[in-house]
Amino acid sequence: MCKDCGCSITRHDSAHQHEHSHDHHHGHHHDELHSNPQLNDIKTLSVINKILDKNDHEAAHNRAHFEANNITAFNLMSSPGSGKTTLLEHLKEYTSLKYAVIEGDLETSRDADRLKAKGIEAYQIQTGSACHLDAFMVHSALHHVDLAPLDICFVENVGNLVCPASYDVGTHLNVVLVSVPEGDDKVEKYPVMFRKADLVLITKADLLPHFDFSIEEAQAQVKKLNPEASVLTVSIKDSDSMFAVANWLNEHRRAN
Repeated sequence: MCKDCGCSITRHDSAHQHEHSHDHHHGHHHDELHSNPQLNDIKTLSVINKILDKNDHEAAHNRAHFEANNITAFNLMSSPGSGKTTLLEHLKEYTSLKYAVIEGDLETSRDADRLKAKGIEAYQIQTGSACHLDAFMVHSALHHVDLAPLDICFVENVGNLVCPASYDVGTHLNVVLVSVPEGDDKVEKYPVMFRKADLVLITKADLLPHFDFSIEEAQAQVKKLNPEASVLTVSIKDSDSMFAVANWLNEHRRAN
């Protein structure tokens, strides 16, 4: 799916792509790769590592940019439909913190438009075929956001429980959402994402009576993978749970 993170690169795909692009010009090299598929894998990993190294360098630059403006940045990650945008739409009712949102989706500006309609500054990144944001995309977006009045900034990543966990976008803390309709098994099925979480939000808790979802099981799986992560159960229809999210964000702001 993604062109640069390696999630779609398999030995078959790499060999197939190589065959079509180089069979007329590099026959000896082509034979070498087919006779030694491990060489192909090593070269693929080398390319991915270079991409990640460049991304990490840019991410550090983004973090420095946030810090120069006394902003704490949070990376919101989840599968599609878990309620990231909805949470951000309603959060302003429960906090005095000023925040803006950098939105990531493959296409459309719907999520940014929703936030703007609520009076929240938002900038939309359309990634095309990329299944995650990277630090370069976020850096470009920062030039379109007025950082001066902000206390915090959210980066709402592309809906995906896999690839966003591997890319540092220059935020300070990771917030991962898993919704009740998704099932309590998602934590165990997608461990890399939850190992990176500072806060896990179990969203759409008002639907608990209608789904076979165990809060205790989800919490236990998070703690097994990541004992340091906080876990909160939240519903936009429950003001106490929304205040709890707002309080956690405030408590985890960087000291200015």
